Amino acid sequence: MQALIFDCDGVLVDTERDGHRVAFNEAFAALGLDTVWSVERYGELLLTAGGKERMRRHFDETGWPESHPDRDALIQSIHKLKTEIFMRLIREGRMPLRPGVARIVDEAIANGITLAVCSTSNEKAVQAVVDVMLGAERSKHITVFAGDAVAAKKPAPDIYNLAATTLKLTPGHCMVIEDSNNGLRAAKAAGMRCIVTISSYTGEEDFALADKVVADLDAGGVDIAACRAVIG
Repeated sequence: MQALIFDCDGVLVDTERDGHRVAFNEAFAALGLDTVWSVERYGELLLTAGGKERMRRHFDETGWPESHPDRDALIQSIHKLKTEIFMRLIREGRMPLRPGVARIVDEAIANGITLAVCSTSNEKAVQAVVDVMLGAERSKHITVFAGDAVAAKKPAPDIYNLAATTLKLTPGHCMVIEDSNNGLRAAKAAGMRCIVTISSYTGEEDFALADKVVADLDAGGVDIAACRAVIG
């Protein structure tokens, strides 16, 4: 086993429902937009990877605000404000780490295993989760690949391919922790092994490709030894 690679949202912290959704709604309100994403609507939009892409899908389906004719500029302004709000939520400690995350990160560091986070979310937001929620001592061991680092987002394997190339990893010797079908397919397409930790929005998704599916890392008994056993 060469590396342990995490997705961020839903894996490190259960951010989607109580973090990103809340931040998007605050940003919509601050910009005077008559848009509110319910828990159910955001669950539908999560089938599209990436916050900017979700907004485009939503407005394509429901109608674009007539008060903002420049659609690209609107998406950029919402996303910038949303990221600032989301990072405030992180600093306020509104989203604790999921069970077992700190434990397995410490195990990986102790065993000299490379650590990375691969996410389709904004790089500043992902780095803030890693820095604030995992702390500086752990963060310095973790390389973050996020946001627009690649053109094609999950389920395309590009973000995991980038991590493998940059960190000089053999894909078959990497264990990915994901929480969604999109993320699972991305990891598998990159030739990596994948354990799924089900999050608040992903319980009904298809995880047939997963090497193991657990409620969380603690409940599923996922540690470095278990990861090595899967990799073989």
